[in-house]
Amino acid sequence: MAKNKNFIYIAASLVVFIVLAFLYSTPVFTGKQLFQHDIVQYRGGAKELLDYRANTGNETYWSDSMFGGMPTYQMGSQFKGDIIKKIDSNLNLLPRPVNYLFLLFAGFFLLGMVVVRNWKYALLGATFFGLSTYFYIIIAAGHNGKVNTIEYFAPLLAGILLVYIRKQYIWGFIVTTLFMGLQIAANHPQMTYYLFLALGFLFLSELIRAIQKKTPMKHFLISSGIIAASCIIGVGMNSQRIMANSEYVKETVRGKQILDNDSHTSGKSGMDKESMLMWSYGQLETLNLFIPRLMGGGSQEPEGKEMMNRVQELVQENVGSQAEMDRISKGFSGMTYWGDQPGTSGPAYQGAIVCFLALLGFFFAGKKYRYWILGASILTILLAWGSNFMPLSDFFIDYVPFYNKFRAPSSILVVVELLFPLIAILGLYRFFTDEKLTEEYKQKILMYVGGGTLGFLLILLIFGKSLLGFSTEGEKTYFPPFLLDYLVDERYKLFRIDAIKAFIYVAITVAALFLTLKKKLNQNIALIVIGVVSLFDLWTVNKRYLNDENYVDKIFAENPFQTESSDLLAEKVQGNPNLESILSNVNINKTLETISEKDKTHYRIYNQTLGVTSETNTSYFKASIGGYHAVKLRRYDDVLNEYINNVDSVKTPNILNLLNAKYMVFGGPEQPQVVPNPKANGNAWFVSDLKFVDTPNQEIKSIGTIDNKKTAVIASSDKSYFDNKPVQADSTAFINLTKYQPNELEFKSQSKTPQLAVFSEVYYPHGWKVLVDEKEVPYVKADYLLRAVHVPAGSHHIRMVFEPEVIEKGKWVSLLSFGLFILLSAFGIFWMNKNKKKEIVAEQKA
Repeated sequence: MAKNKNFIYIAASLVVFIVLAFLYSTPVFTGKQLFQHDIVQYRGGAKELLDYRANTGNETYWSDSMFGGMPTYQMGSQFKGDIIKKIDSNLNLLPRPVNYLFLLFAGFFLLGMVVVRNWKYALLGATFFGLSTYFYIIIAAGHNGKVNTIEYFAPLLAGILLVYIRKQYIWGFIVTTLFMGLQIAANHPQMTYYLFLALGFLFLSELIRAIQKKTPMKHFLISSGIIAASCIIGVGMNSQRIMANSEYVKETVRGKQILDNDSHTSGKSGMDKESMLMWSYGQLETLNLFIPRLMGGGSQEPEGKEMMNRVQELVQENVGSQAEMDRISKGFSGMTYWGDQPGTSGPAYQGAIVCFLALLGFFFAGKKYRYWILGASILTILLAWGSNFMPLSDFFIDYVPFYNKFRAPSSILVVVELLFPLIAILGLYRFFTDEKLTEEYKQKILMYVGGGTLGFLLILLIFGKSLLGFSTEGEKTYFPPFLLDYLVDERYKLFRIDAIKAFIYVAITVAALFLTLKKKLNQNIALIVIGVVSLFDLWTVNKRYLNDENYVDKIFAENPFQTESSDLLAEKVQGNPNLESILSNVNINKTLETISEKDKTHYRIYNQTLGVTSETNTSYFKASIGGYHAVKLRRYDDVLNEYINNVDSVKTPNILNLLNAKYMVFGGPEQPQVVPNPKANGNAWFVSDLKFVDTPNQEIKSIGTIDNKKTAVIASSDKSYFDNKPVQADSTAFINLTKYQPNELEFKSQSKTPQLAVFSEVYYPHGWKVLVDEKEVPYVKADYLLRAVHVPAGSHHIRMVFEPEVIEKGKWVSLLSFGLFILLSAFGIFWMNKNKKKEIVAEQKA
């Protein structure tokens, strides 16, 4: 009976999560969809991939839509035999973002049921975790892969704890393997990597407990073996994705550097430190886990507009010279953010109540949880400081494998956002239920921690201006006193409101716990009070960053690249900043559409109007020189940095010709100007001269100055390719593109002499095959980043096809791994049921 009652409570809790998720996302009831910046960019960049899939029913693993061409492994490609991804899709069946919120709640609920085995605390912890502000910020931005990965954090940890702590080997294996597979399928390796840094502390904790004989060494070894097998099988179920991405990453900005210069060292792997550590959390800024506007909110908060208007009035009233105006302009940053990062969409607010209960948890929770959670929390906070704590960052960058593959160390705080709610409910559960803890001890810790927290808040409220400053170093340097004083006063007001709220929320929590100790308040009532106040706190803060304004009509969410302006469109915008961007880009979109419709041949467009490397509008309509993606091919990125981001009147056009930029678009989005480029080299051309150079630096420097229509720059290391392959000039020779698909190109060539054909196609050494008259031939890298192939004299049919072997190999490993998971799970359940039957028979005989 009790078991059935528990199932009812669990089912009711899941219903509560669905209700909360829908209540937070009420616009989905009217058919509206989230408008997410990164998903808009994805729709543009993936348009060629999506069109190919829709038109052919097949998948292309290469697309020319962005950055001259790149694999689609991180652009939404689908893999045949990818069963684990289908499971992920079914779990995320609810409309976005309801799906994410529900799974964040439900996943932590499972974790809560494992660690405390009480639905009330599991439900409370689920709201603590599922309402963490950072998740709502990344949902608003469109970091769907990131939040999709985070939603499997808690259930994966639940599976591991089932093995280590609960000694439920079979169920632990099933849960760990399943959610390890789903974690990898969500495809955000950075988040998974950060989680496993924290899990390392759990492993060490269990090892130490085994050494101290607090748990049997045999159990530790069996548990570690089961978890290792689970992780290996979970990874194996994603073999296609992992193997393809592993092959790809080596050729990207996350792989080995090619050039030697001020910011690069040839052969060194990973990103440069400046790029890695750009978004580093300030040391004091970490306290915005507890007070959301300690350093302001996001860089663009609603209050910022009013503040900016007043700043402009003050400047007009008090500034009398252009020199002073220029000086002030140097100090401007965000009105509503004054932390150490270049900018931010909002704080990683965990909740005042959650942080306070986490502090209590480090005193009340069991030792088998307390120390590893404390160690993992401290490490991740220190790593989040990034450039503000270089000794640790340097150590991890230089010595910890793969750490230098990831940027924005501030995002490692997702680990704290998992562990603080966990230690909070563990501590709260023991506070209420563990009879070994005396009332005197509980009261003493509550008064010390509660009084200390409230006293700390009072100190910040009283002395906040002098302690926190409320201004950046740039503002202190360049702003006159009248302007700095105004900003400090306004920012202090923003901070003070949130600090007072935090004081009230913590005071209510302390009072509820104290009254429960004194038997003046029922435990269940205390839990309800804490839950409701925490829910109100986090809900109201989250609504600053993900609210009704983030939703738009379905037509705009699914087609953000509008080409026609109308009264209806203007009416729909109605001051919505998201839709204003759609309206402001109508003219440039129409221009791009017109180019693509009038000229349907294959070429690229160089578009300066929206920022070459920060838009995919161009990619939506035609192949682009630029694009928007964090993981670009290294060679292409090098060329961008050398010639596109630093424009040279002679060299840059030379590179654009090389990349077949047939059209260039200048001006602004409102009045774009199209300039045809008749000097573009075309899809392919024959060269008669070869320039051999010794180093990559010489390669990239040479391509900006040579006549690349006649000469190809070749690395000396590839000189052997031309053994017995002469190249001779022929003024009548030609090579033309006859068929284009993103993963297959066909050319027809005619020449009287042997030629080197250079293709305006990005060199990628994995998966591309070149066939001359249907016979596969080797190809070589030319002009630092393009493909080239030797073509004998005569008429020839040349075909390039992208058939990466890693996809087929990975498919079979994925299927075998999933089959192994099913087989082992079925055997485990059978064995477990068989033992249960034996126990029942033995009891009946007894």
